[in-house]
Amino acid sequence: MAATSVLPVDQKKRILVIRVVFLAALPLILFVQPRLAIGTFGHEVVEAAGLMLLLVGVLGRLWSILYVGAVKNQELMRSGPYSMTRNPLYFFSTLGMAGIGLMLGAAFFAVLLGGLTFAILYVTATREAAFLRATFGEAYTAYERDVPFFWPDPRLYKSSDTVTFNSRALRNTLFDALGFLVAIPIVELIDALKTSMDFALFTVF
Repeated sequence: MAATSVLPVDQKKRILVIRVVFLAALPLILFVQPRLAIGTFGHEVVEAAGLMLLLVGVLGRLWSILYVGAVKNQELMRSGPYSMTRNPLYFFSTLGMAGIGLMLGAAFFAVLLGGLTFAILYVTATREAAFLRATFGEAYTAYERDVPFFWPDPRLYKSSDTVTFNSRALRNTLFDALGFLVAIPIVELIDALKTSMDFALFTVF
């Protein structure tokens, strides 16, 4: 491992930025109605698709942390989900947030929440890449050449037979998963509020 003066990303700041951004987006979510009316069959189908996307995001995050949790910033992980993308945790987080958006009944919300998440995590991942490049040198440079930055390439998948995981990292990720899953009742509450208000700035697909 090469010596480096580049510091790892402060994840607490990243989480704070995400929370502030989505609190700022909440009024837009509340006062924009989906074109497929709440309670209709079409709305329920879109909501179900969003739920599936959310679950994929949560399970993907758990899968990723099993691989990297024990060695984060100490070893260059290139196995499992990290063989397909250099940032699987951020990819699955973006997928989960897009799923929450879709649960609100319109692709607009999926693009809004997924896009905001992607933008924040893209900046974070770029800074993390600088740290890893300075830490691991040529090994990370080769990793950059071989594996996509964000969007996974399943053709590259490879994995070892055994994985050592960090129980603390897994526990924290399980709590994160609960944070994602609590979106399910929140979406239902938002739908109820929209129905009772019967007001919209505009409607979206």
